[in-house]
Amino acid sequence: MNRPTQRILMLLAVAWAAAGLHLRAAAEPLPEPEAQKVREVIVAQLSALALDDADKAFETATPEVRAAIGTPTRFLALVRAAYPMVYRPASVSFHRPEQEDGGVLQMVEIRDDDDKAWLALFALERQPDQSWRISGCVVAENHWQTT
Repeated sequence: MNRPTQRILMLLAVAWAAAGLHLRAAAEPLPEPEAQKVREVIVAQLSALALDDADKAFETATPEVRAAIGTPTRFLALVRAAYPMVYRPASVSFHRPEQEDGGVLQMVEIRDDDDKAWLALFALERQPDQSWRISGCVVAENHWQTT
């Protein structure tokens, strides 16, 4: 990915994260049984990515995301190119998810193989069958690392 594209993506990520901070004031904690289900979907995607299982990783996305991307192979290539820290995290740590307007925001702290810290904000939507699916993810470098 070229430098101007990276800058544009970072600016979009920062804008989306800033909008998310505004929404946080109205967000509510998710009950623990649902929080566990949300974490399970993200863990399932991370596990599938670690195994290069494009089909299983693609299944964790919402139908809208799957339609926009097209194929599991394209999805895997997108994650590999744009989100290497999500594609192969060295470690992950989940914050408490919060619900907003029927959706959920799940913050995940990620460390990559170079021990660089990242914050990933996963957006999830409840499906008609009551399952959760990932509708988006924004990642930014974590300059406020926890110890």
